[in-house]
Amino acid sequence: MTDRDQPVPVEDTERRSLDLRSMTAARVSLGRFGAGQPTKVQLAFLMDHARAREAVWSGMDRHGLSQRLKSMGLGAIEVASLAEDRGTYVRRPDLGRQLSRPSVDLLRSVRPESGDNFDVVIVVADGLSSNAVEINATPLIEALQTRLKELNLSLAPIVLAENARVALADPVGEALGAKLSIILIGERPGLSAADSLGAYVTYEPRSGTPDSRRNCISNIRDGGMSIASAADAITALVKAMMQTGISGVALRDAAALLG
Repeated sequence: MTDRDQPVPVEDTERRSLDLRSMTAARVSLGRFGAGQPTKVQLAFLMDHARAREAVWSGMDRHGLSQRLKSMGLGAIEVASLAEDRGTYVRRPDLGRQLSRPSVDLLRSVRPESGDNFDVVIVVADGLSSNAVEINATPLIEALQTRLKELNLSLAPIVLAENARVALADPVGEALGAKLSIILIGERPGLSAADSLGAYVTYEPRSGTPDSRRNCISNIRDGGMSIASAADAITALVKAMMQTGISGVALRDAAALLG
């Protein structure tokens, strides 16, 4: 019998499983009990599944978020997509990308009378995880506010969007006349994370903008990308877009030409 054929001691197998689980939040090395999984693992699965469902079906607390923004000295505007309820939003992604007519009129009414457009608008959208917004949106906006001010960029009132998809930032930016939009949106929850926030940045947001003209920062959460790192990455994108007038897949090449 060769060394390769020697049985691996049980304690070594358990040690390797523990090491693997410490490296990832994914469902690995779950063990077994007879032909099935241990009861603890089954219960953990049911709990994670329930958290994911809750994240998708719960609405965003726009009033609470508005109050927190107010304490930071930021104004907020509440808007809605054409998806009138959560069920419609889940079944009809196309409606979540379109801004309601009253929302368009409201945003147009707050455009600067001087004709000087806002540089940046930040949109906060429930997306597919209101939990992600509740936990991560406010500290990220606070970090972004400081960084955008250092770049001498004007910030529009924060837009709080209900039943919104990523592309809703396009008509929002268009109605406000903003040069650039940042949408912070709850990402689709999984069984290892139901509180992940995504950020999509678009230069010259307009209705019908293709996804290829957006840049994304993903997995913003405790255990993923930190708030500070996300704020730095978003700010770097904003700076590059303002310099090049380009966003999306062509941004890297354009930024490289600037050195």
